[in-house]
Order: sequence, then structure tokens, then C-alpha cells
Amino acid sequence: MADFAGKVALVTGGASGMGRETALAFAREGAKVVVADVQVDGGEETVAMIRKAGGEAIFVKADVSKTAQVKALIDKTVETYGRLDCAFNNAAVEEENCLMADCTEEAFDRMVAINLKGVWLCLKYEIQQMLKQGGGVIVNTASIQGIVGHAFLTAYTGTKHGVVGLTKSAALGYAKAGIRVNAVCPGPFRTPMLQRYIESKPGAEERVISTIPLGRIGEPREMAEAVLWLCSDRCSFITGHPLVVDGGLVAW
Repeated sequence: MADFAGKVALVTGGASGMGRETALAFAREGAKVVVADVQVDGGEETVAMIRKAGGEAIFVKADVSKTAQVKALIDKTVETYGRLDCAFNNAAVEEENCLMADCTEEAFDRMVAINLKGVWLCLKYEIQQMLKQGGGVIVNTASIQGIVGHAFLTAYTGTKHGVVGLTKSAALGYAKAGIRVNAVCPGPFRTPMLQRYIESKPGAEERVISTIPLGRIGEPREMAEAVLWLCSDRCSFITGHPLVVDGGLVAW
């Protein structure tokens, strides 16, 4: 695994799940970490875990759908640590299962505001900072629903396809400026988001596992490994790539 000593990493959606594990992994590898989330208790708990293990981190409450809050997040990162080397734009919300014609406008707008506009806003202000300092690396959380369709997750699928598109466009636009931009496309991972779905439907966990060739649900630490790999110098020739991390699910 790469050494991130002396680097500064930002993780949105860092209060739990894949965001938390990635923040912890960055800290273990020597990075100073900025944890951002709307969930204050969870975000501060992530920071406490990092500090207990001997790492350095701060928490910033931020709603990624709000321009002023995203700008303030980047400003606070630079004010505290002087720069921004790596960013993991991971904050997102799930959608209630519904077919296209049954999805409400309110639900669709919320999905777009957080899952798509939120990634765009983070990219916008992260890139502005990285241009000033001469480079950086960004990883966006898309989904396997950014690669394939899903009849009952129509708004979510639309936003995650959008994240893949934003990733490719940003990678092309800023490659010559020394900024790499990639995406991860997780399948089912054992996160609070998936747990809410499993608890809402009897037998859901067994059905989910039956779709995964490796025969199990992913662990958040496995996503953290993928994100740190993409942010490392070992991936210096990779940009604009949506990395599928799904136990083989979309290979069926």
C-alpha cells in the first residue's frame, strides 16, 4: 500500500461505512485527514478513532449539496493543513425502491442535489485548490448502478451514471494540470445504507449474496484499499476510470 505521509486527504461521507474506513486507512498511511459529513456524531467519532490510533484529523460539518458549505470545507482544509492532495467524494443517499413512473419529483430532486450536484461542487472547489498547488488526485463514489441499469432505482441509477460522466470529463479537462480523477463503482458493501435495505425486506441479505459470484457482501475496508490504491503513485497512469469493486456482480 502507498505511503501518504505528509499528504492531506479529504473524505466526504466520512461518518460511517466506506467513508469512515477510507478516512481511517488514509490516516494509517500517514495522511492528515479532513472528515466531512452532515452527521456530526458519526463524523466526530471517525476523527476520535483516527486520533486514538495516533493519526491527525479534523471534522467539518458539510452538506455537499450547498455551494457555500463545500467552499467552506475546502477553505477549512487549506487553512488547517495548507493544501489538499487527495479527495474522496463519497457522500450520497439511497433511494426508496420504485419504478420510473412512481418516483416522486421531491425524491428525484434530493437524489440529484446530493449524489450528483454534490460531487460536482466538490470537484469544482477541489480542482480549484489543486490547480493552485500544481496537482492532486480525486476519487468519486459512483456505483455499479453507474455502469448498469436498475429498474427500481431509477433516480439513483441516473445520478450514478452522472458521476461516472463527471469523472471522465474532469479527468480529460485537468490531466495536463497534474490532476487525476477516477471513480469507484461499488456493488453491495456492508454499510449502513445496505443494512437499512436488508432490514426492510425479509430474506434480502440472502438474495443479495446470491447475485455476487464471490458469494459474500463486500467489507468497507476493501473499498478503502481500492480508493487508496487509486490515490497512490502506483496509479500514476490511471485517470478517467470507473473501477468496479463488486465481487464480480456485473460480470454475470
